[in-house]
Amino acid sequence: MKGYGSGMKVRAFRGATQLTVDDAVEMESAVCELLEEIFSANQISHDDLISILFTVTPDLHSEFPAKTARSLNLGDVPLICALEIDVPGALPRVIRVMVHAYSDREKSEIRHIYRRGAEVLRRDIAQ
Repeated sequence: MKGYGSGMKVRAFRGATQLTVDDAVEMESAVCELLEEIFSANQISHDDLISILFTVTPDLHSEFPAKTARSLNLGDVPLICALEIDVPGALPRVIRVMVHAYSDREKSEIRHIYRRGAEVLRRDIAQ
C-alpha cells in the first residue's frame, strides 16, 4: 500500500452516470464501468482506496450501487449509499460517486469521470 505515510495525499475523485431505466443489471454495468474508468484514469489501485460514497436520485430503487460495486472485489472497502435531494427538473436516474483514495496526483491532475448522459451535470470538470 502506498499509504499516507509515504507522502501520498488523500484525494477525492468524482463521477456520475445515468441509467436509461431503473434496472439492477444496468445499474451494475454502469456503476462498474464508472468505477473502473475512474480507477484507470487516475491510476488508483485497490490498496489506494479509502472509501466510496454513492448517491442516487429518488427515482432509482432496483439495487444499491454499493452492492453492485462489490462485484469489483471491493468487499474490504467501506461503501455507502445515500439519496440525492429531490430537486424539480433534475436529471433523472443518476448515480453519483465520490471515491476517496491515496494519490500522488495534484488536484489539477485529477480526472473526474461523467458518463452515459451525466456529462451535463459538470461540463466544467467532466473528462
